[in-house]
Amino acid sequence: MRLLLVRSKGALVDKALKDREAKIRAWFSMWLDKTDGGIEALFSSDAVYVESWGPVYRGARSVKHWFEEWNSRGTVRRWEIEQFFHKGDQTVVEWYFEDEMADGRAESFDGVSLVRWSPDGKIAFLKEFGCSTIRYDPYECGGSAPGEQVPWLNPVESGDRVAALETP
Repeated sequence: MRLLLVRSKGALVDKALKDREAKIRAWFSMWLDKTDGGIEALFSSDAVYVESWGPVYRGARSVKHWFEEWNSRGTVRRWEIEQFFHKGDQTVVEWYFEDEMADGRAESFDGVSLVRWSPDGKIAFLKEFGCSTIRYDPYECGGSAPGEQVPWLNPVESGDRVAALETP
């Protein structure tokens, strides 16, 4: 992909990077609007999407199915972009997310998405990382951390990494 530089307000703006950011903003807007605004045009046919807690969707049709199914039982209340980083064919976006499920459960967390772009400008790979918004100092009361279980993380046996989650 050839990058086109245009001058805007005295600064060079990389059109390809702005297009990537617009596509990510469109993806987030689809969730906020609960409307498929072109998922199969946004993701490559062989895209891989990895959610922060483990589910993997393979192909644009699978991403579309997940989007439709999830929105039948939940609503994204907020998905706010904090910042973007770009390097080569990759974009990293930092964000804040809130949802509410039909059963009344509500969740919120900070996150980061690592996006790899296909040569034709579609999302080829997207992997989410989540971070609890509950911040605390585990050593606030002394020199040793409390023996509490952190609910966000699950124990993993040595060597128990699923190959399907590896970046292609």
